[in-house]
Amino acid sequence: MNVEESLKFMRKRRGLSQEQLAPKLHMSRVNLSKIERGLVSIRTEDYFRWAKVTNSQDVLIAIACNIDLTIAADLISNVSDTINSVGTILMALGGIL
Repeated sequence: MNVEESLKFMRKRRGLSQEQLAPKLHMSRVNLSKIERGLVSIRTEDYFRWAKVTNSQDVLIAIACNIDLTIAADLISNVSDTINSVGTILMALGGIL
């Protein structure tokens, strides 16, 4: 999946039209369309914002690490689970100390 395909995938997976996504990214629908078609390059900060707004950090990681999307999603899930476990342990320790 190339960058343009990933952007369109992120938007569609979230169920957003170009008209709905454009204002969230502070850009026009026309510009968004050009970015998705590869006619205009996307700035790095806009790519990160796109992933955040569409809740598609897994796609961003998959593209950046050149790994399968399911592996990236599992990675995020495992990190999230680990953070939650550490938080629970620290709260328990706080009650003991």
